[in-house]
Amino acid sequence: MKLTWHTTSLELAEPLRISRSVMARRDAVRVTVEHEGLRGRGEAVSSDHLGLPTPRILRRLGALGPAVERLPDPETAWEDPAAVPWEGLPAGVAAALEAALLDLIGIRAGRPVHALLGTPEPPSATTTRTIGIVAPERAAAQAGRLARSGFTALKVKAGSRDPGEDLARVEAVRDAAPGASLLLDPNGAWSARRSLDLLPRFHALGVTAVEQPIAAGTPDRLAHLARESPVPVIADEDAVSYEDAAALAGHVHGINVKLAKCGGVRAALRIHAALRGTGTDLMLGCLTASTLGIAPAVHLADRARWVDLDGHLLLAADPWTGIGGADGTVRPSGRPGLGVRPNPGAAHR
Repeated sequence: MKLTWHTTSLELAEPLRISRSVMARRDAVRVTVEHEGLRGRGEAVSSDHLGLPTPRILRRLGALGPAVERLPDPETAWEDPAAVPWEGLPAGVAAALEAALLDLIGIRAGRPVHALLGTPEPPSATTTRTIGIVAPERAAAQAGRLARSGFTALKVKAGSRDPGEDLARVEAVRDAAPGASLLLDPNGAWSARRSLDLLPRFHALGVTAVEQPIAAGTPDRLAHLARESPVPVIADEDAVSYEDAAALAGHVHGINVKLAKCGGVRAALRIHAALRGTGTDLMLGCLTASTLGIAPAVHLADRARWVDLDGHLLLAADPWTGIGGADGTVRPSGRPGLGVRPNPGAAHR
């Protein structure tokens, strides 16, 4: 087999402001595995927050090349965990290589990835759409437009210096999209005390769940907050690995699993199994990425209570197509492998 990669820039349609940063673009590294004339693809995106700058992605892919080239076929790489030196790989790189292998296996078998993973029919799921930290009037305009497009779940970013601004933003979104389910995400900006003060007020505004309200690093405090909160608490930054998720199972209401954070599809399936029967549900999240980067999680969408797979919808021009989402629902295309194709329209934007 042959491993190659190519770096492109993903530009957002508009900068996304969250409590800790503002993002307008990021690099995407397309990972390609080729065997007997067929190609499978995955994507790793750069992330300063996850400690994964583009040069590190490229170095790790370069080191992986010889090991991948020694493999007889992609099926061996997937079925035998010892065949690939996964240990020590950054999670985002591991997830991208794994996605490329699954894509190629599916293409060779003529089957979509979800079927390879035990779901015969293409799963479909309502996805949230993110509204960043913007003025209430702008948030309302975005929410109204999204509701008219078919979105029934919206995620509102929080963590403004003045909590009153967050409350006003959520109220504006609720009024503009009264039928939408509202998820709140402060990205760890609040203290435990502020969370306990604010969450009843957000609950009164219709918020149905909150992601990681307090800073990561004290999962016991997050668990305590989950017991006291009037809305379900979902761990995100406190649940990076399988071990993190397993330790929080039964102590929070949800775990936000991002393939680029946990290490890929196989790790996500392990987390899903660990949560079963604990009272903690799975959320599928993502980084801002193209359709190629989001697609592997879409093939798992039937396993999640909450789906937040809108990263491709934030782009000015998505270079790939094949998972939908513009109408508020993500779904695989049904084609073999990941089922994505180059988007001819992206080149003209």
